[in-house]
Amino acid sequence: MFGINLDDEGTAVLRPLEPWRAEEFLAHIDRGRDFIGQYIGMPDINKDLAGARGFLQNYAEKTAADAGQIFGIWLDGTLVGGVMFRLFDAKAGTCEIGCWLEPTAAGRGLITKACTVLIDWAVDGRGIHRVEWVAASENTASINVAKRLGMHKDGVLREMYLYRGKRHDEEVWSVLAPEWRAGREEREAR
Repeated sequence: MFGINLDDEGTAVLRPLEPWRAEEFLAHIDRGRDFIGQYIGMPDINKDLAGARGFLQNYAEKTAADAGQIFGIWLDGTLVGGVMFRLFDAKAGTCEIGCWLEPTAAGRGLITKACTVLIDWAVDGRGIHRVEWVAASENTASINVAKRLGMHKDGVLREMYLYRGKRHDEEVWSVLAPEWRAGREEREAR
């Protein structure tokens, strides 16, 4: 199976996260359950092996339908997080990227690097015009990734979703293909 190095040492690798990796995925979610679950419901869906397998199978079906895709990030051979095309509509030229990470891998730039790979492919390889990023307003780390990716804040959806008994505001960020291409040299210089 292929992998894309996210660092010069080859210790951080991005690769497809497929259903046959459900046990490894569940172990990863268990390690980071509280941290990952601060703002997203992924840990609530992936409580057991059947849930993890079903979640990954759903993304396998999305991949087959060209409607989404999920990738894991491995650090020193251990699954520590991932990125996904939560939504992907090539005909409309739009997609939404999402991410998650366990705390031991935070602060290394892995999500920004992995998202850069996804956006490059979406824009250059698939002709996507608009890439969206949706995050809880309280999720500063996720919003900072959107900023590092050169995205613009489109707005706030007030009390958009109920999560763990509380209504949360969601921020929508985006980057358009011409903006992404224009900012590529600047991003590569970082």
